[in-house]
Amino acid sequence: MTLEPGIAVVLSVMMHVTWNLIARYQSSAAFPLWWVLLAHLVIFAPWGFWSLLTQVDWSLSFALFLLISATANVIYFTGLRQAYHHAPVALVYPLVRSSPLLIAIWSVLLLGETLGGWAWAGITVSVAGLLILALSSGSTADKRALPWAMTAMLATSIYSLSDKAAVASLDSFGAIVGFISVGYLCSWLAMTFMLYRQTADWRPRRCIAPLALLAGGLCIGLAYALVVFAMKQMPSAVVVAYSNAGIIVASLISIIFFREHIAWKQRILAAVTILTGIVMIYQG
Repeated sequence: MTLEPGIAVVLSVMMHVTWNLIARYQSSAAFPLWWVLLAHLVIFAPWGFWSLLTQVDWSLSFALFLLISATANVIYFTGLRQAYHHAPVALVYPLVRSSPLLIAIWSVLLLGETLGGWAWAGITVSVAGLLILALSSGSTADKRALPWAMTAMLATSIYSLSDKAAVASLDSFGAIVGFISVGYLCSWLAMTFMLYRQTADWRPRRCIAPLALLAGGLCIGLAYALVVFAMKQMPSAVVVAYSNAGIIVASLISIIFFREHIAWKQRILAAVTILTGIVMIYQG
């Protein structure tokens, strides 16, 4: 049975929400991103690397796309980690996820993708909703987080475009997982080096909770692999914008079930705005 791209995006959103709701309560001192990337590599990388080596018709252009994606992943995770040093997730992550508009512009100019008026308008509205959500963090934000968050956003647009260009050569889901795992391995090695420079240890001194470790290992890579899979049949900017629905779900769950009521009206407005943009994209 062939997996439909729309179903792939829905599954991706579910995985993304599951991981983020668990991970947000882990101590930053435990370096959660280091642990979950390692868990992904242990669980999925052997299968993914074997599929990448045996099921892909390698070419110079494909190798170049892989190199660009891996480099952009390193920059993304580095920017994300540094931004979290200066501001909460509520500010940083929505800013980082504001990349669909930039992805749309680049994909039209560089990849020859076409988007209708509704899609352009919907992406713009969706990005506006993400910015409203970011502003809901209030005075807890540190201006030093902004350059790092913008760097991570730029890196997101770069690896999304290179992944879109490479996906035509990735005929199996295992090969997609392998392609992503190369970038994750490079990012994990870069984080390990950063960790050593900061603490003189090659691993975090604390581990995250076992449930978060398992959820992260299962979800962080597969969620994005499903996004790349959907890019085979849908414009990259549209897929990324759809995947941002996970931010809406996570925000509503945190308000309703975890009673996180700080700036809840602004967060609801942001969720409605993002949802409106997604509906507009669907209409397009």
